[in-house]
Amino acid sequence: MTVDAVTRRYRVIHRTTYRYSDEVAGSYGRAYLTPREFPGQRLISHELSIDPAPSDRSSGPDVYGNTTSYFHVTEPHRLLVVSGESVVEVDRPEHAPDGPAARPWEQARPTGATGPLAVEFALDLHPPEITPEVTAYAAESLTPGRPLLDAVAELTSRIYADFTYWSGSTTVSTRVADVFAERAGVCQDFARIGLACLRSHGLAGRYVSGYLATDPPPGKERMVGADATHAWSAVWVPGDGEDDRAGHWLDFDPTNDQFGDERYVTVAWGRDYADVPPLRGIIYTDAKESSISVSVDVSPISN
Repeated sequence: MTVDAVTRRYRVIHRTTYRYSDEVAGSYGRAYLTPREFPGQRLISHELSIDPAPSDRSSGPDVYGNTTSYFHVTEPHRLLVVSGESVVEVDRPEHAPDGPAARPWEQARPTGATGPLAVEFALDLHPPEITPEVTAYAAESLTPGRPLLDAVAELTSRIYADFTYWSGSTTVSTRVADVFAERAGVCQDFARIGLACLRSHGLAGRYVSGYLATDPPPGKERMVGADATHAWSAVWVPGDGEDDRAGHWLDFDPTNDQFGDERYVTVAWGRDYADVPPLRGIIYTDAKESSISVSVDVSPISN
């Protein structure tokens, strides 16, 4: 770490509550609630609690190295609460204007020789998300020979300016083309727009799920539970070697028009939201109605 390095420690509490109008006989769940460890982020502690207690549970890495937890609740219930509590340290990353990201963006396209593990992240999704409109929109920032850092910074600012944040305007299944048509969405939509733009020109981009520590308005106390899960994008930056270990990923957040910093707590990454939803599952019940409530609190704590 340099003299100017900044490290922040946070306690993250993510609680999801499911309520059902009739008894649930069985509930299978899969959770991505364990923050990752990598250079720049350290997981100090983590606990996942489930009520009612599951009769079976396990955890382990998925194909991208994220920690995923499985559970099976067999006790009849009308209320299910899944809570993850973590303590995480995050370092402020350096965005060197004269580093690898200062090279022309065309040189950041991964190949089997210079970025074999990044190649998958340059591919379009299925169903496809890259449209002529997406390609043309990205081309306005990805002009020939432009430094990657500058191009991504401008793309981030343009998405922020051109699309309106509108809570509830989309769902997890909303397509990028629909967000382009409506010019409105939420953080996961803006992240996916950024990724589609990168991939439309052969760059590798990954979807990042996690949390963003937010400060209260001046003169106001910080509200517990006021935070929410967040999503952003990352572009692959090749290094000087011939494998992915020589490169790195650069986080950028179109929702807030900025690069990732020490306020961003990374939980999981993949090619799209569908790879890393916080929770998904299957239940067995005759209940006609159900509801879900989520509260997230990201609290800074002293080291």
